[in-house]
Amino acid sequence: MTAVTYELIKVCKQSGARLGKLNTPHGTFETPMFMPVGTLATVKTISPEELKEMGAGVILSNTYHLWLRPGEDIVRAAGGLHQFMNWDQGILTDSGGFQVFSLSDLRDITEEGVHFRNHLNGEKLFLTPEKSIAIQNALGSDIMMAFDECPPYPASYDYMKASVERTSRWAERCLKANKKPETQSLFGIVQGGEFEELRRQSARELTSLDFPGYAVGGLSVGEPKDIMNEVLTYTTPLLPDNKPRYLMGVGSPDSLIDGAIRGIDMFDCVLPTRIARNGTCMTSNGRLVIRNAKYARDFGPIDENCDCHVCKTYSRAYIRHLVKANETFGFRLTSYHNLYFLIKLMECVRQAIREDRLLDYREAFFEQYGFNKPNARNF
Repeated sequence: MTAVTYELIKVCKQSGARLGKLNTPHGTFETPMFMPVGTLATVKTISPEELKEMGAGVILSNTYHLWLRPGEDIVRAAGGLHQFMNWDQGILTDSGGFQVFSLSDLRDITEEGVHFRNHLNGEKLFLTPEKSIAIQNALGSDIMMAFDECPPYPASYDYMKASVERTSRWAERCLKANKKPETQSLFGIVQGGEFEELRRQSARELTSLDFPGYAVGGLSVGEPKDIMNEVLTYTTPLLPDNKPRYLMGVGSPDSLIDGAIRGIDMFDCVLPTRIARNGTCMTSNGRLVIRNAKYARDFGPIDENCDCHVCKTYSRAYIRHLVKANETFGFRLTSYHNLYFLIKLMECVRQAIREDRLLDYREAFFEQYGFNKPNARNF
């Protein structure tokens, strides 16, 4: 038995989007879902209790960063990530691959693994598929990700082909290295950039390995959104219907809806908390920069259509004051609101799927949010 399973409940007749349930050792969660990112075993400025309050189900942590500090041995001694961070629901750990490959001027890729330097102190490190899985086994996450290469955009066809083939070989090594398949499921990651032939090759090779779930990687790395949607349109149908599909690193409202329409079940991104710390808020009427002077005497909520405790309790003027004064509480409030906004957005998406009206919901949401306007500003 695999630790994580997926149950398909319904397919939207209007859009083809999927409504499902993700079953994990730490709970069952409806999909499509947005997963907040807690890189260092914490979602920045937000407590686990607040995450539960807003309806979060699965959260992410990062293998690379937790390997460096506090170290996987300390987390294992604490009883694993769930106990260490007091989170009794789902946890997904990424493999560290994206972080390693983002250090492009500090790394050297070999067949065995990747040599690179610690971004904190310059120490030489070596990460292999086996080491990544060993760290994730120690962390005790419900869902682990295979160690892959995430090439930059754009990349040549020849480079991408070699990368895809290496990622497939590494994926097989990751499966063999997983010591706890009964409690920790390992997802494979389909790569291939914008090349349909390579996406098909990657999906074919990875599905032959029968992972419990699959991610679509290498998107939201600088490519235009129409290319991302095109890649998803031909990639997700290549993945098994009875297993979860995860789009890595995507969190803008339009991309969540467009991804769900193309068959994605799981999303994650640092976007809502990162922009919150710059004073940018997601609202039903579009992007709102709370730092702007026009909000200095605005005593209304961030979003009059939002029922989160921030919008029910604090004014734009007060939050602007906190953010301008660099007060942590201000960043807590904007972070809470943005996460709540995306979690509730996905609840609306699921309801629209139940009612076979997701395309209608998309049109109405895009119109109110402002995505349909010429030269609309996005995140």
